Amino acid sequence: MILRPFAEADRAAVVALWHEAGLTRPWNDPHKDIDRAVKTWPDLFLVAEEADAVVGTAMCGYDGHRGWIYYLAVAPSRQGRGIGRTLIAEAEVRLTELGCPKVMLMVRRGNEQAHAFYGGEGYAEDDVATFGKRLIAD
Repeated sequence: MILRPFAEADRAAVVALWHEAGLTRPWNDPHKDIDRAVKTWPDLFLVAEEADAVVGTAMCGYDGHRGWIYYLAVAPSRQGRGIGRTLIAEAEVRLTELGCPKVMLMVRRGNEQAHAFYGGEGYAEDDVATFGKRLIAD
């Protein structure tokens, strides 16, 4: 497996993977999310590749206070092989190199598989509520 930053040639495969993994939502245009990510932290948008196929992603960011991981996805046919763990480990290394003291992620309630996965990677649910406000309608 090769881990590398996202390249424009990956776009269709990445969006297809996100759909297959159930990460997309009607109110978030994945193409616009990609455009925004590559404008801000292109080296933090990771792609896992096996045999010339995109099999995983992790879109990360850092605001100077906290790091964030979004769109952690692994192709369902390749889950359980350590790809997600490898993506998280690389994201943590890159964020640490930037001086990031803490990394955060959001998991939808009811996604027990993801809750168990992140818990096994040392992540714990914080006692906070996240609030959101849409500034740009996609």
